[in-house]
Amino acid sequence: MSINIEEAKKIRFNHIHLDFEPEYQMVWARFSYPGRPCMSEDLLRDVARAQQIVAEKAAREYQQNLASRLQYQVLGSDLKGVFSLGGDLARFISFIEQKNRTALHQYAKGCIDVLYQSATSYGLPFTTISLVQGEALGGGFEAALSANVLIAEKQARFGFPETVFGLFPGMGAFSFLARRLNPGLAKRLIASGKVYSAEELYEMGVVDLLVPDGKGEQFVYEYIQNQRHRSLGFLGLDKVVEQYNPLSYAELENVIDLWVDTAMQLSQKNIRLMQYLVQAQEKRWGNSVQLKTMAG
Repeated sequence: MSINIEEAKKIRFNHIHLDFEPEYQMVWARFSYPGRPCMSEDLLRDVARAQQIVAEKAAREYQQNLASRLQYQVLGSDLKGVFSLGGDLARFISFIEQKNRTALHQYAKGCIDVLYQSATSYGLPFTTISLVQGEALGGGFEAALSANVLIAEKQARFGFPETVFGLFPGMGAFSFLARRLNPGLAKRLIASGKVYSAEELYEMGVVDLLVPDGKGEQFVYEYIQNQRHRSLGFLGLDKVVEQYNPLSYAELENVIDLWVDTAMQLSQKNIRLMQYLVQAQEKRWGNSVQLKTMAG
C-alpha cells in the first residue's frame, strides 16, 4: 500500500482515526467508539489496518533516509473521559457460554498482534506514545502500557478489574509492567484490582510523563520537539533496554494460552460478575456515546 501526503493527512476508519502531521513527523491514532468504549473485534481489525499503513509509511521513509520521515505515533481517544475500558466482556461471556475456545483465542491473538507492534516500534527506529486523558482499564491499560512512552493527564485512572471476576489480564499486562517496574511489584499491582491515579503510577515509574489536565496534546508536541535533537540518544537507550529484557511474541502468545484456559473454566458466579460490569459500562458510557453520535 502506498499513500501520498495528502491522503495520509486524514485517513478514517470506523473505530480509529489517523491524523498525520508531517511537520512534527508524527501521526495521531485516536480510538473512536460508535458503541461501548471497549476493545471490540471491529476496533481491533481497524487498529491492525491502521498500523499497517503507519508501519509501511514509516519503513518506506526510513529506507529512503528522509530527514522528515515519520517517527512518532501517539495513541489516544476521541471520547472525553475514557481511553479504553478494556476487553469486550460481552463477547467473552458469549464465547465462554458457547464453549468456543477457538473464537476466544482468536480474539486474544488479535489483541497481542496489535500490542506487540506498538511495543516493538514496528521493528524500526520509531517511537510509540500513549496519551491517556481518562479511564484506561484492563485491555485499555495494556494498550497504554505497550507504547514506548506513556503520558497521562492527572485526571487519568488505571486499573485491572479482571481478578474481581476470577480472571487475570492476559494481553501483556505482566510482561509490560514487569519491564517498567519489577516482577513482584507488577504482580501486586495486577492482583490488587485497585484503580490507580496517574500520580500514583507516575511515582511508581509506570507513567513516564505526568501532565496537567487538559494539556495532554500540548505536552505531546513539546515532548516531540524536545526529542528532535536528542532522538538518536533516546533510540539508543531504547535498544539498551530492549537488549536487557527483550519482549518476544512467543511470551505474549504463551500468556494468552493460559488466559483462554482460565476463562473457559470461569464459574457462573464469575460470569454474572462480568455481566454486571458490562451493564455498568453500558449505563455509564452508553448514553455518552449515543449523545456524541447524535451531535456528530
